Amino acid sequence: MSLIDEARAVRENAYAPYSRFKVGAALRAGSGAVFRGCNVENVAYPEGTCAEAGAIAAMIAAGETELTELAVIADSPTPVSPCGGCRQKLAEFGRHDVKVTLATTDGQRFETTIGALLPGVFSTEHMNRV
Repeated sequence: MSLIDEARAVRENAYAPYSRFKVGAALRAGSGAVFRGCNVENVAYPEGTCAEAGAIAAMIAAGETELTELAVIADSPTPVSPCGGCRQKLAEFGRHDVKVTLATTDGQRFETTIGALLPGVFSTEHMNRV
């Protein structure tokens, strides 16, 4: 199953009773294993969890720390990009050239990279004193 198909399948499990905007994400880890996540809303906005963050949490819970590819899907007119917080999370675990496929449920796709999504990323280099 492709990452888009994995993201499409898990999207159905999203808990989005307030926005009714379901998002699914699937990532491939360094080992080749696939981890999935969906958005989980909470009545106390903004305490929900994004699909990308859920997939990353599943990867970390399984003992992996390297993200090598990501797919995100939503039912929207155009492909939905990860929020700013998720972009930083993606940059924590994936190199700047990691492929990111953003898709809609009706088949539109946009391919990019983590680096293109988050230019000027805050990284550990900023924390090192010379």
